[in-house]
Amino acid sequence: MKKTETFLLMMGVLVIWVTSGIAAQEAKPPADAAAKPAEAAPAPEADKDAKVYSGMYTFLKEGEFVQITVEDEGRVTGFISRYGDGDSDKGAFLDQFFKTGKLDGSKLSFTTELVHGVGFDFKGSVERGEGKNPGDDAYFVLKGTLTENVSDVNKKVTSHSRDVAFKMFPQDASPSPDVRK
Repeated sequence: MKKTETFLLMMGVLVIWVTSGIAAQEAKPPADAAAKPAEAAPAPEADKDAKVYSGMYTFLKEGEFVQITVEDEGRVTGFISRYGDGDSDKGAFLDQFFKTGKLDGSKLSFTTELVHGVGFDFKGSVERGEGKNPGDDAYFVLKGTLTENVSDVNKKVTSHSRDVAFKMFPQDASPSPDVRK
């Protein structure tokens, strides 16, 4: 039963992710965007290349994941979905949205909001993984340092850092955005 619940939850998150991506694609740029000089805008090819890093990656435990969306000018949005570890949320699925996120070339960093006194900072890079073709499992890997910041009732923060490698999930698990009508 637990595998079924996890699968249904992941499918629900996937549907939300796909529909939010469609809404973001249909959004119009702000009126002042046309007024910016051409040299201030990033090259479209570089922007397009960075967006291929968008997707779902593994996280610390089976069933947990990181969703990353690379937007214009290296802005990164996303969230971590993980199981709670505290007394009040043990085993509950928690979503922690990014407070900040940035991609500069292949260097990636993000900080999550605090949820139940826990937040995460990631500093690292996006690297090619063992997947042979785009869309394969682990085609990209997020490698770097993940710092877990835990705040107690007295607001004392304890930090624990570790080296991590989060593998991209295969892309055929979700419908292709180009099939949209």
